[in-house]
Amino acid sequence: MSTTTVNAIDETFAALRARGESALIPFLTTGDPDLETSIALVQAAEEAGASMIELGVPYSDPLADGPVIQRASERALKNRIRLIDCMGVASEARKRGVRMPFILFTYFNPALQLGLERFFALLQEHGFSGVIIPDLPLEEDGEVREIAERTGIHLIPLVAPTSEARVERIASKAKGFVYCVSSLGVTGVRSSFHDGIDSFLSTVRKAASVPICVGFGISTREHAERFAGVTDGVIVGSAIVRKVEEVLPALTSGDEARKRQGVDAVRAFIADLKPRAGG
Repeated sequence: MSTTTVNAIDETFAALRARGESALIPFLTTGDPDLETSIALVQAAEEAGASMIELGVPYSDPLADGPVIQRASERALKNRIRLIDCMGVASEARKRGVRMPFILFTYFNPALQLGLERFFALLQEHGFSGVIIPDLPLEEDGEVREIAERTGIHLIPLVAPTSEARVERIASKAKGFVYCVSSLGVTGVRSSFHDGIDSFLSTVRKAASVPICVGFGISTREHAERFAGVTDGVIVGSAIVRKVEEVLPALTSGDEARKRQGVDAVRAFIADLKPRAGG
């Protein structure tokens, strides 16, 4: 029996739709460079206009992630950041006034090691609204989907350009939103998108009863504006994680003023990703 509580992701998309706006969904590698900085960056992202945020769990074998996020994971893992630590960032950020929905991005093995029932109980406890598990295929997600629905956590699927029948199978079961992969391959900053992207997004739109968002390679406001009219939001990962990497000397300096400058630089970068009015 599923919970009757309205999920915060659904509420956020409804509010954005009423205002005619598109969602901006940043991704952060949690624990890069440390947990306290991650909390500050979550706060900065909301201040910059983020609609919701993905918190990535650092993983030793991140098959879907390109070199920028791989390096961030390596930095976080050196600090022995665990799955439970990543969840704690969300609850601590909430205590400090962050209101936007949290989505956990994790590979399947850390969740399995924790135990699926406990994993979802902890997602609830720490205030998460959704979870993305990129290496969990549709054919094997039955148990996870059942627990997710029972606990009111949206299991958000990734769908890449593939056959129309498979797109329909994935999108028709989606909760929260469909994460549309803009290009084949791993995450990373790109300057262009494949020729069939609009047709692919149209196919997903027809199959889905929930919003659709696009990610993998979105790195500029121009990209966000390019997709604003054909999707309900954009997900920006590698470009933000790369910005964090650029300001690491400030973030790790031990000087509070310099750290604040580093956080401010990431905030400004995220703010600049938002489409202009009418964009």
